[in-house]
Amino acid sequence: MAKKSKGNRIQVILECTEHKDSGQPGTSRYITYKNRKVTTERLELKKFNPILKKVTLHKEIK
Repeated sequence: MAKKSKGNRIQVILECTEHKDSGQPGTSRYITYKNRKVTTERLELKKFNPILKKVTLHKEIK
């Protein structure tokens, strides 16, 4: 059996920054993975927000 290790890849949640400020109900969140050794700072990606119907900046939460 293979040895279980903690690993370098972790699961992160990205949440829309514009949607929180707009005051509309609901949230736009995405789940992705990042390498904790290579990317030590919080992740920021441009993703599509289906509620606002445009591409917005999503930042890592948690």
